[in-house]
Amino acid sequence: MRQLVSLVVLGVLAVAGLAAGVFAPFGSATTSSSSATVKITVKASEFKFILSRRSVPVGTTVVFTVINVGKITHDFKIAGKKTPKLNPGKKATLKVVFTKKGRFPYLCTLPGHAGAGMKGVFAVGVAPPLPTKPATTTAPTTTTTPPPTSTVPIGTAQTTVQVGMFEYRFELSQSTIPSGQVTFVITNKGSEVHNFAIAGSKSGALLQPGQSETWTVGLPPNTYNAQCDVPFHVERGMTTQFSVTP
Repeated sequence: MRQLVSLVVLGVLAVAGLAAGVFAPFGSATTSSSSATVKITVKASEFKFILSRRSVPVGTTVVFTVINVGKITHDFKIAGKKTPKLNPGKKATLKVVFTKKGRFPYLCTLPGHAGAGMKGVFAVGVAPPLPTKPATTTAPTTTTTPPPTSTVPIGTAQTTVQVGMFEYRFELSQSTIPSGQVTFVITNKGSEVHNFAIAGSKSGALLQPGQSETWTVGLPPNTYNAQCDVPFHVERGMTTQFSVTP
């Protein structure tokens, strides 16, 4: 009887050992590894992007840190995802999982910026495209003919004009001003960088949202054109006109 029990125990141990030899390797072979995560810095300026890395393998999770190192507002879009508009000095991150092989275009979506050079191609599982030679052309600018030189002397009035800047328009507290010393109090009430420039007279500083500046200029009687000097803002209608009366 004892001999029979011993044989049964040995048989069970043998079967267990065989099962361990068969199934243990199979279980370890099916263990999956998580995809890699890569951090890439994207520097945006006028008018280009510089990426710290231009390609990754398929299955990579990429965290793009986009930094606006330029002087005007930019954004960054790739694979259907986009950062908010970034003012100078600001940054944002995008997390994108690339599950397919191919070349993915990226660009700045602000009007005119991609056409001026803010675009490119990011490679996934393929060789990155050869870097393109920077364009020698600059972003188009709109020039306004300065007012004709006035032989009429500047008046003696002292006037303060409030100027609000928005996307993409100006609001002046008055459009008719008596000749003399005019003080412009300029406030950027929009969400992008703007400035206020009077053709032939004065060009104000680039102001970030919420910033303001004040300057005074002597204006003889005439009709004056003003605009925002930021590229492409004139094309979007950011101009105005006011009259200075004797």
